[in-house]
Amino acid sequence: MSPEQQEANPVAEYELSSVERPVTVAEEVARLPRTPLQEVVAFKFGGTSLFGAERMLHAAGLVRDAVGNTRVIVVVSAMKEVTDRLLRIAQLQGHVEWQKAREAAEAVVELHLATLRELRLAEKDHARVTQEIRILGRDLLHEAPLRGPMKVTGAHRDRLASFGERFSARLFAGALAKIGVPAVPVVSSDFVVTCDTFQEAKPLLEHTRRRGQEVLFPLLEAGIVPVVTGFIGATPDGRFTTLGRNSSDFSGALIAHIVDAEELVIWTDVDGIFTTNPKETAEAKLLHELSYNDAQALATNGAKVLHPLVLPLAAQTEMTIWVRNTFKPQQRGTRIGPARDPFRQNGGVA
Repeated sequence: MSPEQQEANPVAEYELSSVERPVTVAEEVARLPRTPLQEVVAFKFGGTSLFGAERMLHAAGLVRDAVGNTRVIVVVSAMKEVTDRLLRIAQLQGHVEWQKAREAAEAVVELHLATLRELRLAEKDHARVTQEIRILGRDLLHEAPLRGPMKVTGAHRDRLASFGERFSARLFAGALAKIGVPAVPVVSSDFVVTCDTFQEAKPLLEHTRRRGQEVLFPLLEAGIVPVVTGFIGATPDGRFTTLGRNSSDFSGALIAHIVDAEELVIWTDVDGIFTTNPKETAEAKLLHELSYNDAQALATNGAKVLHPLVLPLAAQTEMTIWVRNTFKPQQRGTRIGPARDPFRQNGGVA
């Protein structure tokens, strides 16, 4: 294939060239000096917050602002609409539309390559992330062959869906490196152990916590920000699973729980939690402070608060949860945590 042909179809080379896999995170971290682990804060970014290079760099700036005061671990979603596009590939395959499925897969890879170009990383970082995206691109195209037959199962859908977060983590780690924050992408399937109920898998919490600490603590102790994929896990025998649609908040809480984070900040595109949907009525009021019970009561009454498994998990360690607007970081957002003692809040004056 000529250079001109490769430029016209940059995805094609992923199939034809054999790309060596990079050195593992564990191998790199083993050589780094460590310091005792201090307070940890978890940041979780949704797909809207990561939609394109400009937003990724903005979100990376929020991490940089926090790194000076504490250890930070980041959990990322796929970029906006990417998971839908990946599951569309499975739908097309189910209708035996192999060519369209392949084109859809190529378009997903090109979207992330375009975002990488727009990040304008330093030459060394650009080369490294390009290699990582090429490896993922090759693997994704393997899941979208030009001809069948193939069986579209829940396991296949989960493998496809997992690529969104895996692309996103590599790009966001690159964005952090660009602004001087040491970071590495970490695939949560390396330690989030789940049952084999594909598309709605449940984590095996004790196994996940033990393995997660083995992977994540050395990074945090070395002063490196782990950029962890949300949404995905793996069965005990290593098959990709997903925790269900709209589970990214739960993923954030799960990772925060593993590292005993003091706080989980859920960065999203709204100012916090409201009494009702602010898009439907002007009477919606922002709630600045909620106890776990308050938030659970709102959810029980139909309010869109958080994934139902977030609050029970946070309550186990009394972790504080913040819901804040990525695009208005000057605003406080909503705090969810243990009920505060009003006597102590008022300096001992009832």
